[in-house]
Formats: sequence, C-alpha cells, structure tokens
Amino acid sequence: MDTLALEATQPRKGQGSSASAGVPGAAPAKRKPAKKTKKAVVFFEVEILDAKTKDKLCFLDKVEPNATIGEIKSMFHRSHPQFYPARQSIRLDPKGKSLKDEDVLQHLPVGTTATFYFRDLGAQISWVTVFLTEYAGPLVIYLMFYFRVPFIYAPKYDFTTSKHWVVHLACMCHSFHYVKRLLETLFVHRFSHGTMPLRNIFKNCTYYWGFAAWMAYYINHPLYTPPIYGEQQVKLALIIFLFCQIGNFSIHIALRNLRPPGSKTRKIPYPTKNPFTWIFLLVSCPNYTYELGSWLGFTLMTQCLPVAFFTMVGFIQMTVWAKGKHRSYLKEFRDYPTLRSPILPFVL
Repeated sequence: MDTLALEATQPRKGQGSSASAGVPGAAPAKRKPAKKTKKAVVFFEVEILDAKTKDKLCFLDKVEPNATIGEIKSMFHRSHPQFYPARQSIRLDPKGKSLKDEDVLQHLPVGTTATFYFRDLGAQISWVTVFLTEYAGPLVIYLMFYFRVPFIYAPKYDFTTSKHWVVHLACMCHSFHYVKRLLETLFVHRFSHGTMPLRNIFKNCTYYWGFAAWMAYYINHPLYTPPIYGEQQVKLALIIFLFCQIGNFSIHIALRNLRPPGSKTRKIPYPTKNPFTWIFLLVSCPNYTYELGSWLGFTLMTQCLPVAFFTMVGFIQMTVWAKGKHRSYLKEFRDYPTLRSPILPFVL
C-alpha cells in the first residue's frame, strides 16, 4: 500500500471517525444539559407591635413571602391564644386601616423585615347570629302587642283583637317583612365579613326592638284610629309595600349571585333579566331604595307617627351606608357607571 492510500484511510487531526462528525449525516455528539439553578427564596421577618403602646408583641422568623395577612393572624394567635384571628386588626400604620386577610406579604409596601401594628377589635360575634337576633326580636315583640298579652294595655283588653281590619293587615305585613329577613339571613346573604364586635349587637337590638315596641303599641292600641282616606289609602299602601318587598328580595338575590360561595370577591352589580333589578342603572344600593319604599308604604298604611319616625331614622342610616358603598365602588372600579346615585336616582 502506498503513502497516498495510507493517508486516505487515516482520519486527519481534528476529524471524527465514521460514527461521528467525519461522516456526513451522522448524529452530532450529545451535550450534557446545563444544570438549572434554583432561585433562593427570600424569607421575611415580621414583627408585630401594639398600635397604642408600640410594645413588641410578637416576632415571626422565616415567614414565606407569599404568606397572607390571614396566615400571619393565625401565627400571631398561636403565641397569643386570647386574640383569635377575627378579633385582630393588623395595620401598616397605628392609625391606618386594617389590612385584608387576603393581602399577600410580598405585595405590601414593606421590606424583608416587616413591621405591623395590632389592635384588639374586642369580642366578636358572627353576622348571622347578629341578624337573627336583630330580626327575631321585632317579630316576637310586635306579635305580643298584636295579641294584647297582659300588662300592656288595660286588663279588659287582654287577648282581645282589634276591630279595625287595617290593624290585622299591618301585623301580617310587619311579620312578613321580618320573616323574609330571617330567611334571607339563613339562605340568601353571603357576608364579606364573618363577624362584628359583640358590643354592637346591644346597640342594634335596642334600635330594632325598641322601635318595634313603640310602633306596635300605637298600631294595636284599643283607641287606634284607621287612616283618614280609609280603604283606598290602605290598598295603595299595600301595593307599594309588596312591590318594594319583592324588589328588595330581587336585589338580594342579584347581589348573592355576584359572589361565589366562600369567596370575598367584589364585582360591579348590573341589571339582570329581572325587571326589579333594572334600578341598578340609576342606583348603587337599590336594596336600600326598596327598603325605604317598604317602610313608606307601611307608614301610609298605618298612618302612625312612630312608624314615620322609624322610616325617617332608617332612611338617614341607610343613606350613610349607601354613600359609603357608592364611594367604595367608585374607588375600586375605574369603569363604574357614573350615572348612578347612592340611594335615590338623580337626587341622593
């Protein structure tokens, strides 16, 4: 074999064999995949101070950045068992607003060493219990006056019935209203907040129970006189009352459908196929609008001054709530309809 033949059969320097890059079409040599570097998790240190005294109450080490305020409350509860999560108010500033349970630690304007301020909200009670207590009282109290149980009126009127048919109609409407409220509390309402301060229930019950007793005393009094325009006035009032009760219920159903079970999501309420919800085009809180209409109808039906006073006080309170909710909608949703008013279309 000559020299040229030997050179042709030997691979040149830097050239692969027939099983590698030296042969056209052969698969390239496999490279080892690069190792993925894991991103180090930066843990937070959380200190919780008393909002009043600025004393350190708790220090939490190695808190995950995706921890929520609700989870931080649970950690704080383990070191301070007397302060269960519903009783805690966690804030960024001693005089600031309470943070939401769903707020995430790493999304808050804090560093890796976060400082929060704690305020005790006091003993709490569930909203369901509050509503059931508030609404059951007026129902029972009104019926006591309607049936004229002893020690309310003169003994000769004990367990007697009124001679005016409007008194019986008023009792049915009043009872219907509060039975509806009790059923809505149990089966319709979905609460964004699970609890409220226990001390508030005494104030709320005084309001509802006291007014129910005051109204019932005069409406069911043996000397009660029916409305001045008689049957026509009562029938008109009944139509207004029932119309607004149906409207109020329709709004509660529409608001319930906006919030999935177990969530606290908030959406802009819009009219549905139900005509009673079309008022959403003009009002942010039509449930209060219908509630006001119901009590205006009841006032017209009974022509009773305590009922009119209760309606006026309720309207003032509902206006405060409606304005607050309206402002909240405008702040939270940039595309919120500007045509809407808080409680009365184009007026208030």
